[in-house]
Amino acid sequence: MELKYKRISLKLSGEAMGGKGESLDFDAVDVIAEQIASLYKMGVQVGVTLGGGNIWRGRSSGDMDRNRADHMGMLATVINSLAVQDALEKKGVPCVVMSSVEMPRIADGYCSRNALKALDENKVVIFAGGTGVPFFSTDTAAALKAAETHAEVLMLAKNVDAVYSADPKLVKDAKRYTHLSYDDVIEQNLNATDITAITLCREQKIPILVFAMKEEENILKAVCGEEVGTLIN
Repeated sequence: MELKYKRISLKLSGEAMGGKGESLDFDAVDVIAEQIASLYKMGVQVGVTLGGGNIWRGRSSGDMDRNRADHMGMLATVINSLAVQDALEKKGVPCVVMSSVEMPRIADGYCSRNALKALDENKVVIFAGGTGVPFFSTDTAAALKAAETHAEVLMLAKNVDAVYSADPKLVKDAKRYTHLSYDDVIEQNLNATDITAITLCREQKIPILVFAMKEEENILKAVCGEEVGTLIN
């Protein structure tokens, strides 16, 4: 299979790692690790940003101080990152967790220089801790890491198979898009990702691919240039 993208920034939602009534479903983690391992074996350089919604969602924290709620979310992403690292290493995939929140006994500290070195050494790099500051989503963190590591594409694995004009679960005739411009997403206020991530990718000319995580072959298809989900560029 011929690769279209050789270095990617892959964002996986925390919800993809939960299930069976548990915050962390290790069968789901293994499925994720297997897909990342397949990319590694194909020679793709992979940076992974994980959400933490299976453990904690800051926006559902009621009247809790937003700073504190987001700090809890950052810690949730570290838990998920360590779980994926463990699963990857059991498959023989060299992997490092780099956290934007300093915690040297648990993970390496993030800096773009070390991340680029690890990617060049064909290690999977898992970016934990979001952006390291509150008020920014993990989608924005993934976009930032894409820019800092010179990724060729930002791949957003979601719970829906593409970007729609409205929530397809609520609006039966919602339009499904296969291609959009950055400005289309912003002007139409489409629920592809947050505006900060879109704006950053537009400025850095990083294409964004939104697709369904649940279809296991989608990541492999995407890196080979097959049409999956919605391409934003």
